[in-house]
Amino acid sequence: MKVIFILASSVLLSTVAFAHGISQSDMQAMIEGGNLRYIWLGATHMLSGYDHLLFLFGVIFFLTTARDIIKFVTIFTIGHSITLIFATFMSINANYYLIDAVIALSVIYKAFDNNKGFQNYLGVKSPNLLMMVFIFGLIHGFGLSTRLQQLPLGEPSFEMLMRIISFNIGVEVGQIIALIAMLLVLTQWRKLASFAKFSKITNHALMFVGFMLLLMQLHGYLHTTHEEEFGFNKDAHQHIHLDMKEAEQNSYQHDTL
Repeated sequence: MKVIFILASSVLLSTVAFAHGISQSDMQAMIEGGNLRYIWLGATHMLSGYDHLLFLFGVIFFLTTARDIIKFVTIFTIGHSITLIFATFMSINANYYLIDAVIALSVIYKAFDNNKGFQNYLGVKSPNLLMMVFIFGLIHGFGLSTRLQQLPLGEPSFEMLMRIISFNIGVEVGQIIALIAMLLVLTQWRKLASFAKFSKITNHALMFVGFMLLLMQLHGYLHTTHEEEFGFNKDAHQHIHLDMKEAEQNSYQHDTL
């Protein structure tokens, strides 16, 4: 089972870098660019945040009215804004692999709920959706906070708070852009017979992607806490992760230029 876990995670890691490092050049750009640069960073981070976007896609998948869409997106936004701002300002941190693992679980949860998994497989009523979206919003915001806390924010101050709020504004801008694109696709797809035919399969696929993301994050957590169990000596293992980190930093730097 452990071999399968490692192989499955390695396949996914070949296409998605899981390190959360930020290069020194990016840090310097944040210092020199001021709050506008933090807005840009927040927007690009959300637009490249596949786990956040997958959850949001699951949330709006079956929503058809503007009222429902606004209600659920707003409660998700409130949730992730609370933890993003306060956890960052108060320097509350945690292992980001574990936080991102819970975010992956949120993707699985929403797709499972979309397919009426609680009713069909567990024989129970699904939990209040608005409450769950808010709770997962808090967790998503904490995940964003772990990323932001890698930047040179300085000591708690009004200036630091403005940097955090600027990043949060950028996150919301990126979320709106992504949301518009998703709604355009879903609105057009709902007009076709294939939507009813493939909606369940699509959510099964969403669950599978969420499960793979979960493996990826747990793999990263185990790599950083139980290095020797993966068959590498410590020096070789660190070298591999430095290569992965450098690859992501180069990619991230290209995205933020």
